[in-house]
Amino acid sequence: MPLINDELELLDSLVALDQHPSIVELGCGAAQLSRSLLARFPRCDVKALEVDERQHAKNLAKHQSGLHFLQAGAQAIPFPAGKFDLALMLKSLHHIPLDLMEQALGEVWRVLRPGGLLYVLEPVFAGTHNEIMRLFHDEEQVRAAALHSVQRAVASGAWQQAAEVFFDLPVRYRDFADFEQRLIGVTYLDHRLDANTLAAVRSRFEQHMSPDGAYFERPMRVNLLRKLQDC
Repeated sequence: MPLINDELELLDSLVALDQHPSIVELGCGAAQLSRSLLARFPRCDVKALEVDERQHAKNLAKHQSGLHFLQAGAQAIPFPAGKFDLALMLKSLHHIPLDLMEQALGEVWRVLRPGGLLYVLEPVFAGTHNEIMRLFHDEEQVRAAALHSVQRAVASGAWQQAAEVFFDLPVRYRDFADFEQRLIGVTYLDHRLDANTLAAVRSRFEQHMSPDGAYFERPMRVNLLRKLQDC
């Protein structure tokens, strides 16, 4: 698979961001891509939704023109129908409760204009990075459910799949402490690892350490969906 260093460049190549200025990001986390997007495409306006209270507070403390944060989930988007040109779900669909994924995609369909686009970026359950992650957070079931929800949405006739793209995303960590902070210490999940599990994760991680840190290539998948007229 191709190696993609600039996720924003890939996004723009698929959706033409200058033609889709009204954007909603669902499950934005720290909204790193949306912040980069606005720096490169300042005429865009992004409404960024995050359910985690602690992350939302951090987001509000870092103001940026054109970026507006709300504490809400994709299953209940607090905007009227047909408001947005583009919706982004960047590694967030698999975090939605399984019984609410279909509802969330229905909500995204509702708030998009006819012909609007949904960009779904999800990790593929494979690779050396994944083998470390699954020692303490096995996402096989939820990632499969996210893919199936996208496939069901297309099969329903409400969406057309405009593109499906697979690529590798490079990820670097300075050391295990960096990995632990970024992936084990996240605020939206409660990872309380016992000593044996933590030692196993550290051991597997340190097999990939070099003088320059640890390097991985994470396989990713993009599904780009276009909203069809009322069906």
